[in-house]
Formats: sequence, C-alpha cells, structure tokens
Amino acid sequence: MGRSRESHRRLPLLLMALVFVVTLIPKPTYGEASSPNYMIGVGSHDITGPAADVNMMGYANPAQNAAGIHMRLRARAFIVAESSSSNGGQQERVVFVNTDACMASTAVTLRVLARLKDRYGDLYTEKNVAISGTHTHSGPGGYLQYVLYIVTSLGFVRQSFDALVNGIEQAIVQAHNNLRPGSIFFNEGELLETNINRSPSAYLNNPAEERAMYKYDVDKNMSLLKFVDEEWGPVGSFNWFPVHGTAMNRTNELISSDNKGAASRFMEDWFAHSKVGRPSVKDNAPIKLSSLSKQSLRRKSSILGELQQVTEETAHNIARRIGPSGGMPTTRMASIMHRVRSVFTNPLDPPFVAAFCQSNEGDNSPNVLGAFCLDSGLPCDFNHSTCNGRNELCVGRGPAYPEDHFASTKIIGQRQSDKAIDLFQTATKKVDGKIDYRQAYVDMSSLGVVLTSGEVVSTCPAAVGFSFAAGTTDGPGAFDFTQGDNKGNLFWKIVGGALRVPSQEQVNCQQPKPVLIDTGEMFTPYAWAPAVLPIQILRIGQIIILSVPGEFTTMAGRRLRQAVRATLLEKGGSEFQDAHIIIAGLTGSYSQYITTFEEYEMQRYEGASTLYGPHTLSGYIQEFEKLATSLVQDTDIAPGPSPPDLLDKQLGFLPGVVADGTPSGVDFGDCKDDVPANSSYKAGDTVHAQFYTGCPRNDLLTEGTYALVEVLDATAKWQPAYDDDDWSVKYLWSRPMKYSTYSFGTVEWTVPESAQPGVYRIRHFGAYKRLFGEVKHFTGTSSAFVVTI
Repeated sequence: MGRSRESHRRLPLLLMALVFVVTLIPKPTYGEASSPNYMIGVGSHDITGPAADVNMMGYANPAQNAAGIHMRLRARAFIVAESSSSNGGQQERVVFVNTDACMASTAVTLRVLARLKDRYGDLYTEKNVAISGTHTHSGPGGYLQYVLYIVTSLGFVRQSFDALVNGIEQAIVQAHNNLRPGSIFFNEGELLETNINRSPSAYLNNPAEERAMYKYDVDKNMSLLKFVDEEWGPVGSFNWFPVHGTAMNRTNELISSDNKGAASRFMEDWFAHSKVGRPSVKDNAPIKLSSLSKQSLRRKSSILGELQQVTEETAHNIARRIGPSGGMPTTRMASIMHRVRSVFTNPLDPPFVAAFCQSNEGDNSPNVLGAFCLDSGLPCDFNHSTCNGRNELCVGRGPAYPEDHFASTKIIGQRQSDKAIDLFQTATKKVDGKIDYRQAYVDMSSLGVVLTSGEVVSTCPAAVGFSFAAGTTDGPGAFDFTQGDNKGNLFWKIVGGALRVPSQEQVNCQQPKPVLIDTGEMFTPYAWAPAVLPIQILRIGQIIILSVPGEFTTMAGRRLRQAVRATLLEKGGSEFQDAHIIIAGLTGSYSQYITTFEEYEMQRYEGASTLYGPHTLSGYIQEFEKLATSLVQDTDIAPGPSPPDLLDKQLGFLPGVVADGTPSGVDFGDCKDDVPANSSYKAGDTVHAQFYTGCPRNDLLTEGTYALVEVLDATAKWQPAYDDDDWSVKYLWSRPMKYSTYSFGTVEWTVPESAQPGVYRIRHFGAYKRLFGEVKHFTGTSSAFVVTI
C-alpha cells in the first residue's frame, strides 16, 4: 500500500517533468504558414446511405438499385474565419461543404441550417453556408423534396435524407471545433484527358468569335485551395474541376463516390502515407515473413505453434491453422473501432481532408474516348447521338475501354488526384483579404430579365423537353426519344398531357423546347420541380466562389464568370484585379441544367433539361451581378422569397425491412462460401468470402464498415488493412429471391500492388432484425490466407 501511495505522490511530479520536456522540444515550423491570417478548420464525416433496395440518384434507371458498397460517401467541409474580431466581436466566416452526393437538396440544406442554428445561433446561416454535391450517380436517392427527382426511388427515403443531414452537420461541427490560426494558398493548372464535351453540336452553336476565345470546348482548369494550420501544417485541400460523376455507368449497383470521391480517397491516402508537413506517426506494420521469431510468436498466440523460421512456407502453416470464426454477436461500435481510418487511431492528429468539388460540368463527360455505337462500333450520329436512329445504342467509352467502368473510374479519379497533389505541393500564392458573402433567393419561374439589347423578357415555370427523356451518351434513355428533338411527337405529347397539358403561354415561353412534362405547374401531391432557388457568393480574399443550384454548361459557366468579374472590376476596381472566380455547381438546391441561349436552341439533353426557358442563363447572370454589386459596395440585398419546406409533405413507398433469417443451424456471420483452404494470392488477384447476413438497411454502420480485410501483424494481432472505403474492396449484398428473408454479404478484395506479403483474413460486420424483434449486430471472419510478392 505504501508503494502505491508513493506512486501517487510521484505522478504529479512526473507529469510536470513531462510537460517541461515537451516545451523544450521544438515544434515543427512551416514557413508557408508562419504568418497565419485566417482561422481555418476542416472536417469530414460519413454520409453513406442505405446500401440495399434504394434506387440510385442520377440516371433515373428504375432497375438500378443499391446492392452493396464500392466506396463510402463522405461530406468534407472547410470553415474560414477572420483572424481578428470585428462586427461587434463576431468573426466573419464562410462554410463550404462538398458531399459525395448527386446534388444538393433544398430539404437537406434547410434541415442542416436549422440544426446549425440550434447549435450556434446565427453564426452559420443560409448566407454564409454552401452545401454542394459532386454529382456521383451511384449514391442512394430519395433525399430531394420535389416529385420529379424521387419518382424512381418510390418517393422519399428517410434513411438517405438522414444520412446526408447527419453527416453534413457533423462535418461542419468538426471543422468548427478544429478552427485554428492558419493560412490558405491558391494554385491552378491545366488538367487534360479527364473530360470531354458530350454535346459538341450544341457547343458549336455558340458564336464563333466567342468560341475562338477558348482553346477547348470544355474547361480544363483545376483551381485548388491549400489549407495550412499554423502548428500542424497542411490540413486540407479543396479543388474545383468540371467532370460528370458518370464514370460508373447506369448498370452499377454498388454505392460509389465515382471519380471525384475516388480522387479524394487517393489524395487523402497519399497524404497519410507521405506525411507531408506532419510529424511522423508509427503505423501498425503487417507481419514480415523474415522478421518473426519463435519466441515472439509463442508469447502472443499458441496457434502459431513451434516455429523455427518464418518463411513463405511458415506463413502458409500459420494461415492453415486459422479457420473461419463463425458468426458472433457484437456491437455497432466494433465496426467503427475496426475500420481502417478509425477516428480513434490518432486523436491528437487533425484529419487531412481532400475534397474534389464540382464546377460547370453540365456538358462534360468522363468518358473521354467519345461515344460509339454498341452494334457497329462506329461513332454515333454527331447531332443526335443515335445509332440507326436509336439513342440506347450510343454509349460513351471511358479511358480504360474495353475494361469495365471500375477501371475507367479509377483512371479519371487518379488523374484528378495526381493533378491536385502537384498543385498542392507547388501552391505558393497566399490568399489574403476580406471574408464576405452575399446570398439571395430568386423565383426562377417568372423572373423579369433585361437583356443586353434592352429587351425585357421573362423566365418560365419549369418544364422538361422531349430530349430530356433521351438521356445522354453517359446514360442513354429509352423508347424512341432522341437528343436534338425540337418538335416532339403526338404520342408522347398525349402521355405527358395525361399528367398536365401545358398552357399556350407556357408552350410559347419554352420555345423551341417542346414540353414533355410541365413540371413547374404540377403540384399533386406536392411540387414536382423547384421555383425558388438560392444563389450565393462567398469571398475569401481574392477567391470568389459562385454557388449555383444546378449544372451550368461550359460556355454558360464562362459567361457567368465573365459577368461577375466585369461587375467586380467596374464597382470595386483594383481590389478585384487578381480575383479568381470559381463556380461551385449543384450547390444549395437543384434545378437541373443551365445552357446558353444558343445551346438551348439545339435542344440536346442539356437544353431540354434547362427548366426555366431560353433566358434561364441571362436570369442567373442578372441576379449574380446584383450580388456582386452588393458585395463590392457593402450594401444589403433583398433576401427574396423563401423556398418551401416540403419535408412534412413527403411520401415514401419503399417497404421497410420486415425480418432477416438464416437456415436452421446457421448463425448470422457464418461463412457461406469461405476462402479456399491453403490459398495464396498476389497483387491483382481477387479474394472472395461470402457470409450469411442481414439487410444493410438495418444499420448503415456510419463511420464503420461492412467489409474488412485484416492482416496479422508482428505481434500476432489482427490489424485492419483495407475496408469498404478502399478502392480494392467491394461489398456485394444479395438475396436468393426478391422477397426472401435470407441474404448474403460477399466481400471481394483485389490485392493491390501496395499490399505487403503476409497472413490475411476477411471480416464481415452486419446487423439483422427478427420479426417484431430489435436490430442486433454480428461479425464473422473467413479462414486465413497468404499474400505473397
């Protein structure tokens, strides 16, 4: 007892000595952040929605329902605040959130803002918070509030909505809690072979003298912000580059963040492995076949036996003795604790957040080899993207063709990641200046617009044209619809008219678009399309971010940037001489496409999907010029009409999970198909293990994992190596029959080149629900196997 009391007496002295020693250790210095001029914070959180049964948002393909996970979806946020108090003690600040979602949603944005108000009062509002989507077409849908966008998901899906709201809120909270002195650096550069124009005939209808101002028919510029903490060094990288999230095609059934989410994962992992500008952190190393000793193995695990020498043969002997665990009860926290990038790994090390944000990608495709006919292999018709008159046969080819879309997605993601890493490492232009913002709501259904000629025109209530149903070369539509249709046909006019016959005023307003569905004048059971939309400008020194609630085409985006630049220079002069203007697409809400007047005339898919008529772009430019003027002159701007909050009116018809089951004598987590006995794999090989499981909708395992690859480390402990947020891992969920209570979870791991030789196994986490019972969690592992060089 005396010894124990003495230990307690010495403890404060030891702590004081430790603090003294720590103060003597020189802190890492970062010349680039030696004079912090902002408060900066970054955050990231899981927003992966239900990985079963829910229709994917983007392609509007009723048959494309989620059935597993390829890569998890995340919300990544930054906050930039003034470094000194002003305005009565409150530091001006802006928030930008990039989500691996198809687009922003009015309902999601309103709910997030309400939660931020509950937490922080008026610190974060619709004025200074921007929530954007990357436009992945492989995320679960059902989270928008307008009927047209949730038809194929059988209405509103609460799980999809809640996953987004909760994750976005937590990403902002994390960024807020991480606010510390730091600096921002800007860089930009040209990125080739990553996007092409999928509607070149429409682009060519723009004036020749305007087209001559640009080298390409798509924007090739990547704009990057590098966030550097005064103490910790680099903590984040956000960039904007226009390319559609359609590298994964319309047949994909695995939740995926597509090319931009892949780029984020690649860059974040690059940073973690390179430790650029960060103190080194010792990682758990996999078992090294040349370094294990008999003594160390014996101490840690009797299963490893009496080993004299650890060779490849010995590794096989180890693996041979480790069979499947069988299903075992566990908690959802176990899946969080075991995931590879656990928040518990290095709690004192702030996260590095790399976000690849969307810009004016309206007519941009990642299928960079062009569009070809499936039947003949020849290029598609240039003006209509058809093959013998049929749009279904005209499909864009990704850079890995004839390999599958996974390979093409990886290439497009890697090209963006490589460019961002280069810009990040060479960023030297320091961002400096005022933090400011302006935001307003605009009723785009009847906006008076003054053209440069002086003519006064108006936008129209929303409507989609016939070419909307034709789809694009990234995802063709069906039936006999074709792009470039400015007439329509009687049959489909009758079908569309069964929903609502457009008035003659609407027909005239939308010309030359033939109205297929008059969405803006349909309100049963609630609105089919938005009318009131948010527009916003965020200013961080010389960086000007334009938040737009839709998909601007290349030339439409160029015209908007030019108009805002001209306003800033005219009203603000030299202060904005070096302003860099960024378009953040799909932000705040969603209203489909925005083309130029000339592109609208061609009625390709993008023109047919420009909701508010031929003067939509002119209306946006006019209203953004008002915001820019208010920003420069430091005046208030009318907030405009508030958008409707339709959350309480939402209807959802997706059946819930009734019950999960297993065959008699089988537990959840048991292997149905184990890894083959005595198996060995090398880089490029794929390992499979299948488990009896429950429906993923029972628990989204947020910040956890369904699929884990574990490696035996040098102390004979299993360490997480790869999970369902890694490119190399796929989690596939299936039922033997549509309404069966049985379901199977298959984990596929394609051994990457970077994998270390050693002993591995596959682990599955899941949750099941018995009829009238509560949700319970389980885990199970495969037999061990060996990875060799």
